[in-house]
Amino acid sequence: MAFEDLLNQATKVVTLLKENNKKIATAESCTGGMLSAILVSVPGASSVFELGITAYSAVAKQKTLGVREETVAQYGTVSRQTAAEMASGVRRAAHADLGVSVTGVAGPDPSEGKEPGTVYVALADRKNIKIQKLVLDPKSRDRVRQAACYELLKMIADYLSREDTKGQ
Repeated sequence: MAFEDLLNQATKVVTLLKENNKKIATAESCTGGMLSAILVSVPGASSVFELGITAYSAVAKQKTLGVREETVAQYGTVSRQTAAEMASGVRRAAHADLGVSVTGVAGPDPSEGKEPGTVYVALADRKNIKIQKLVLDPKSRDRVRQAACYELLKMIADYLSREDTKGQ
C-alpha cells in the first residue's frame, strides 16, 4: 500500500467530517500515531481533528483513555472490548463527535496469544460503538500498521457517508 492511498482515504475522511460538521479524536496503539499523522497531513484537518493519543502500554490505556483494568485482565489489550473502551475514552476526553481506536499486534512476534496482523479497530459516537476485527498480512510491521490505518479510515468514511448518522 502506498502512502498516497492512505492520504487519499484521509482526505476523503477530512472532507466528510467537514461536510457533516463533526470532530474526531484518535486513540492508537499498534499504529503508533500513524493514523493521527495521516489525518493531519490533509490541509484543513485542524478544523475537524481534536486529539490524538498513542497509548502503547496497558497502563497508558487505562490511565489516559479510561480502559478498565478488568477489561485488560479478562480480554487483554488486543481485544474488541479494549478497542471499544479506547474509542469511547478518547471521544469523551476530547469532547469530540467521534472517537476511533486501533489496537493490535504489528509483529513480528505474537502478543497475548494473538498472531501478528491481528488488529481491532473501533468507532464510537455519542450513542454507539462499531468494532471490527482485522486479520492483516503480517509480512512487516509497517504493512500491518498502514493496512490498519487504511481499514480504519474506510470505516470512518463509511460511517460518515451513511444517511442515519447525519443528525448524531
